[in-house]
Amino acid sequence: MPIIEHRTTLTQFLIEERRHHPEASGDFNSLILNVALACKSIAHSVAFGALGDMQGNAGGAINVQGETQKKMDVVSNDIFIQVNEWGGHLAGMASEEMADPYQIPDCYPKGKYLLVFDPLDGSSNIDVNVSVGSIFSVVRAPHGAKAVSEEDFFQPGMEQVAAGYAVYGPTTMLVLTVGKGVNAFTLDPNLGEFILTHTDMQIPPDTNEFAINASNSRFWEAPVKRYVDECLAGSTGPRGKDFNMRWIASMVAEAHRILMRGGVFLYPRDTKDPDRQGRLRLLYEANPIGFIIEQAGGRASTGRKPVLTVQPSSLHQRIGLVFGSKNEVDRIEAYHNEPAKVEMCAPLFNERSLFQIPL
Repeated sequence: MPIIEHRTTLTQFLIEERRHHPEASGDFNSLILNVALACKSIAHSVAFGALGDMQGNAGGAINVQGETQKKMDVVSNDIFIQVNEWGGHLAGMASEEMADPYQIPDCYPKGKYLLVFDPLDGSSNIDVNVSVGSIFSVVRAPHGAKAVSEEDFFQPGMEQVAAGYAVYGPTTMLVLTVGKGVNAFTLDPNLGEFILTHTDMQIPPDTNEFAINASNSRFWEAPVKRYVDECLAGSTGPRGKDFNMRWIASMVAEAHRILMRGGVFLYPRDTKDPDRQGRLRLLYEANPIGFIIEQAGGRASTGRKPVLTVQPSSLHQRIGLVFGSKNEVDRIEAYHNEPAKVEMCAPLFNERSLFQIPL
């Protein structure tokens, strides 16, 4: 009988990590395993598609974001709550689909962590069978195992204890960081276990791929337009190389592609809605994805500064986000931070000399 090759499961990986911290209680490991169980359950529901009556809208319901909820948005949110509320590891939860923090019911013990999640990122793609995913972030509860308020969640991304996402595509993968690099686990459908398949993932610092929704180009700020124009100019332009453009409309899928082979993703602040600082949610989208990307050697920025340094001020705060290969994010940030040039219709002076010299 052939010897079966040993593959490390998520449970074994977490146990090994815990051995480096003998003072740890095991609560953190149990929390991550519960999150993984929620992702397995969501993956199962997504896989059935129309066969499981999981497509379409949730009866016209509108969530706190003002967005029409899909059936799988509601189902995924319920799964995250039901799987995680009972374990005794959490003081509270917050989600894209809930206006207020979720209080752990009194019938369950409470713990020292807070869980923040987007239960189904990219759900607008669910009906057309494009990859979607779940995003999560874990921070410490400032006041321990007590009832939580919104303010308890207002922690900058650098305070995260762990972050990750599951991507539901041709295979289901769980990507996880606990602040010591990034590892990915692939769901083995025969065992029902997440198996470690990608270790110490690294994003190359340079790339020739960028992702942005070009339909918003008329609303872009000048630095974003400059960057995209330079990419589109190709090998004959100032960058001296050709770029490919991608756009999936599922940030989990975009992040996963970039983590696997490099690239840069832009969902910047624009003028489409001047009252908003961006489109993506800081606490349960930008922060966890930013933490993962930076742990893999990439960068995550608002376009002007590192996103993980932003102090949150509301539960559903929105922000601009640029992440991916380090050198490209550095360039985009530099364009934003350059002094604005003053345009003059008939300038007497120019930048190079006292008087403008006719050609």
